[in-house]
Amino acid sequence: MFLRLALSSLLSRKGSVLLTFLAITVSVFVLLAVEQIRHQAKDSFGNTVSGLDLIVGARTGDINLLLYSVFRLGNATNNISWQSYQHFAANPNVAWSIPIVLGDSHKGYRVMGTTHDYFTHFRFGQDKSLLLAAGSPFSDIFDVVLGNEVARALGYQVGDKLVLAHGLGSTSFSQHDDKPFRVAGILKSTGTPVDKTLHVSLKGIEAIHVGWQNGVKLSRSRDAAKGAYQQDLTPESITAVMIGLKSRLSTFQLQREINTYPDEPLLAILPGVTLTQLWQMMSVMEHTLRLICALILLASLLGLAAMLLASIRERQREIAVMRSIGGSPWFLLALVETEAVLIAVGAALTATILLALTIALSGDFLADRFSLFLDSSLLTSQSVFYLATIIGCTLAIGLIPGFTAYRRALHQQLT
Repeated sequence: MFLRLALSSLLSRKGSVLLTFLAITVSVFVLLAVEQIRHQAKDSFGNTVSGLDLIVGARTGDINLLLYSVFRLGNATNNISWQSYQHFAANPNVAWSIPIVLGDSHKGYRVMGTTHDYFTHFRFGQDKSLLLAAGSPFSDIFDVVLGNEVARALGYQVGDKLVLAHGLGSTSFSQHDDKPFRVAGILKSTGTPVDKTLHVSLKGIEAIHVGWQNGVKLSRSRDAAKGAYQQDLTPESITAVMIGLKSRLSTFQLQREINTYPDEPLLAILPGVTLTQLWQMMSVMEHTLRLICALILLASLLGLAAMLLASIRERQREIAVMRSIGGSPWFLLALVETEAVLIAVGAALTATILLALTIALSGDFLADRFSLFLDSSLLTSQSVFYLATIIGCTLAIGLIPGFTAYRRALHQQLT
């Protein structure tokens, strides 16, 4: 009876109620969407690499080493000698190692030299391995495997030819055009920096720099690519190395050995710890997004209070009738609160359903275009907390028009 009365009262003012309902629905939708994106972005960020125990590079800052080795951002302060790499790769505690070389690019995308172990042992997300959407890993010196975003943005297919550039600029005048590469494979989307990387072999990196010195091409030959096959293409140095251990118990022992290595100044970091530090540095943006959503929601709830407050003045007859049939001032207060909660609950449910439909319909598009993988499960503990907070705030905001109705009813009783 009480709910039916509240619904009938809302339907009698359906124009203003509908506008307020839509405003709150949009606000809750934005709040839940931002929270979903934030949650998934944080998970994706933390899962950029998985199963790695140590990342080793030249001595620099922890975050700098993580940025250039995993996110392909910035430059290494120095390289690691090949002898040092082999020394630690042969350590009895090491299960596998992935050497990487950075320094070249293609149309603004970074080129990374590595070995076949990269496709075998590299993990991301929840221990997911790299999968090929087309082709196969590189087998020839001049083969390249493209990240999914590189292939999509530049329109490459398996078998296409491309030329790498010396340096990291989006436009470079130092091209390795005498040694073109063939697209051997294209990786599936991962939502990580892998999608924006061109992967070649270590020998390929060495081959394109034959005849170069200090970044300058000294010689040019039509048969330069063929001549590279006769060269000793063992690298003198690498940029960094990713290490997986046989037992996690030996992590700190090996880290200490690397950090105190007497032959060369090296640094070993724990990627999980450093990723957490890096995310904490970006927490200001995360809190800013939450604040903006909270302000949008507050504005909508104040609009709800204004709508109910304005309706009190239009409902003088309704209030008088209710008072005449025995309705107490507290009854009117509860009625206004119920109306506010009905609007908020309906808007929250509508926003949740709309967000679920949006994720279901646009999930593949967001994954392909923006490498953003959204989880279809919306009712996380954080989301439930937000929805409960919205209902609580609605009850608090509803007290404004509720007490106005209470006072008017009380005034009518006194007069």
